Amino acid sequence: MHLDTAITGKNRVKKMEFIDSLADDSIGQNRPDYPAKEEVMSNIAEFAHAGRQAVVAASIVCREVQNNLDAVRTITKDDKSPVTVADYAAQAVVAMVLKQHLGEFVMVAEESSTFLRDEDNAMILDAVVAAVKEVWDDATPDAVLEAIDLGAGDTTHHKYWTLDPIDGTKGFLRNQQYAVALGYIEDGTPTIGVMGCPNLAVDMSMPFDERDSRGCLYYAIKGEGVWESRCDDGESESIRITRLDHVESEEISVCGSVEKAHTNVSDMDRILDWIEANGLGRAGEPARLDSQCKYAVVARGQADAYLRLPTRKGYVERIWDHAAGCCIACESGAFVTDIFGHNLDFSHGRGLEKNKGIVCAPPRIHGLMLRAIKELGIGLDAD
Repeated sequence: MHLDTAITGKNRVKKMEFIDSLADDSIGQNRPDYPAKEEVMSNIAEFAHAGRQAVVAASIVCREVQNNLDAVRTITKDDKSPVTVADYAAQAVVAMVLKQHLGEFVMVAEESSTFLRDEDNAMILDAVVAAVKEVWDDATPDAVLEAIDLGAGDTTHHKYWTLDPIDGTKGFLRNQQYAVALGYIEDGTPTIGVMGCPNLAVDMSMPFDERDSRGCLYYAIKGEGVWESRCDDGESESIRITRLDHVESEEISVCGSVEKAHTNVSDMDRILDWIEANGLGRAGEPARLDSQCKYAVVARGQADAYLRLPTRKGYVERIWDHAAGCCIACESGAFVTDIFGHNLDFSHGRGLEKNKGIVCAPPRIHGLMLRAIKELGIGLDAD
């Protein structure tokens, strides 16, 4: 089934190179807890394959927009417009590819076409259509607008996709890390996660602030595992990754946002100080990058924890910001909960209404983080 195995990322992850593609019928065999019906197996593989193709196509479009930031700014007369163009273009492409592969589907996405339908924004619409044509040759303005609005589904459905077309907008504009994140939710639980990280290198020695020429894509099926492949080719070979637990003698590397407003940095420092003061570990260099790519960085063993600590009272995380990453990290062997140890509950609309913050880490570090949060009383005033 596999060609070879390798231990990488400071012995934090095991990789196995697979001959079989995701759509192969072997997925799910020899797993007693997986549904036995062949049609169910076929459907989940078909959906995951469609999701992978959709995210690869959207990532190609986003890279092309990012390659032409100045040109887009010149056309639209707006410094932030490139990420707007890429956002809409990525959503249109994901919807178009899912429709090609699956026919009818429900998707809850971040964008609607209202802004682009305003005549004052005609130049941005033109730029979106031009970007989409990178992978959709005969795209028209009307077809693109219609595709974008396929993301206007609601969360009352039993099963639906959720999409963040570009997570990490400032990373995108800096030519650094961002993600195209697509999750499939069934009964309040992400069962498929697909995440394109167009600038993230497979080579973990490459700095996060440098763009890779191919990027990484991660895709996971609940109960089946997570795979790593190229972000520019939907048929490239895949490597199955398994996150190994943290060893006590190793330093603890925590993901930190380049955009510091995304988490409470002082509380992060307090947590690490508590762990060190109690002789439970040593803080190492943080892994600084934006976007849901942090989930992938933990899953592949390049960092040991990703935390989103409440920054203001009443803040609610959005489902599209975490569905794909949660599935990927969990299938690698990491744990993902809120700061009180509760599983993330995706059954309450567009927000994680029943959760506060995020803790993603392999088992040992996850336990230490929750202990520190409890002892320090972090998040008790977040309601």
